[in-house]
Amino acid sequence: LQNPESFRFGIDRLYQRYQNTELDGLVALDARGFLFGSTLAYLLGVPLIPVRKTGKLPAETVSTDYQLEYGLNSLEMHVDALDEATRVVIIDDLIATGGTMCAAVELISQLGGETIECAVIIELVDLDGRAKLSPVPLYSLVSFHEDEA
Repeated sequence: LQNPESFRFGIDRLYQRYQNTELDGLVALDARGFLFGSTLAYLLGVPLIPVRKTGKLPAETVSTDYQLEYGLNSLEMHVDALDEATRVVIIDDLIATGGTMCAAVELISQLGGETIECAVIIELVDLDGRAKLSPVPLYSLVSFHEDEA
């Protein structure tokens, strides 16, 4: 985010990937997902649907709990954010264990929407978040392996 050329590169690649995809919205995850998601939603001309931690959204919400390495957390989405047959892509900066991303897929499913793909800038491959998302596909710009540290 501190490097404008890298930020532009990431947004441009995501835009190229989804510019011809039939989308009804872009779901962005709290908080860095908002930075990529808002820019991409603007370029694609689709609504931005924020998914936030509990208590941050102003209207009626649907929520789900998910497991963290050190405890339990919750995410929320507005109940009127989407409906049946709404096709969305979920965007975030990074996927590690996949808990947050899986929780977002669950929220979308609760409201009758369809997650056609999840997209991240960085995938921490060794933590196997991709496997937890299956059968929802994951697109990542950068795959990072622990032995590359």
